[in-house]
Amino acid sequence: MLESSLTSLRFLHRGKVRDLYEIDAQRLLIVQTDRVSAFDVTLPTPVPGKGEVLTTLSRFWFKRLAHVIPNHMLEEDPAKFVSPAEREQVAGRAMVTRRLQPLPIEAIVRGYVAGSGWKDYRRTGAICGIALPPGLQEADRLPAPVFTPSTKAPAGTHDENIPFAEAERLLGAERAAQVREAAIRLYTEAADFARAHGIIIADTKFEFGTDQAGTLYLIDEALTPDSSRFWPAAQYRPGSSPPSFDKQFVRDWLEAQNWDKRPPAPALPADVLARTADKYREALRLLTGG
Repeated sequence: MLESSLTSLRFLHRGKVRDLYEIDAQRLLIVQTDRVSAFDVTLPTPVPGKGEVLTTLSRFWFKRLAHVIPNHMLEEDPAKFVSPAEREQVAGRAMVTRRLQPLPIEAIVRGYVAGSGWKDYRRTGAICGIALPPGLQEADRLPAPVFTPSTKAPAGTHDENIPFAEAERLLGAERAAQVREAAIRLYTEAADFARAHGIIIADTKFEFGTDQAGTLYLIDEALTPDSSRFWPAAQYRPGSSPPSFDKQFVRDWLEAQNWDKRPPAPALPADVLARTADKYREALRLLTGG
């Protein structure tokens, strides 16, 4: 499914991957499509079954980590809010959630030196201004997870890392500290569980929102191959970037194309789509047994 087209509910927003609909003033219906984005651009070719994998994994983590912080998921059947003809569009890929106010940052937690963090460390000896021990190799585990927030850029533009002081300015010092503490605890508990099941979560992105009373909730998706860097534990070797369970096949193929990383993006070939879909399903199987 590249796009949903529900008429039973009022359409609100189409993001990089998710389509949002209004149930009422308190609830949303979120449909996880098979769209894939890379370099902050949504690609024209969907990854088969990706939406179901992301929905199943997010549900798994929301339930497993609910003791850390409440989340936006509600235990209601999405099918009862749409017409019979539209139930196929929501089957296995939709979630009923609380309607909350999203915070204006992305909460990124890094447990390993990888990706843009590795580039930053090589250049500055720090990641997003957080000083780290000298002599770390690519993919080394950090002494402790670090919180590196970023902006939430509009579609087609790039998120930018920001110092914690900027997060404090945007959220207030107390809320920023609460988000940092929650994000690091969520990451730590999830990473310990995943490692015992054959996956290293090198880094991940969380999003948070608040209700009218100011209570903080985990929202969006959680600890999926879209929002995280998953490595197979059996193939982990510091000194080089391990193969990923995420959309690395997509990124690698795009990097080899004559594309300026601005819309429109090129269509993905069938073999890249198939390999990416297989990796997503393998991550789901290892983490949930499903």
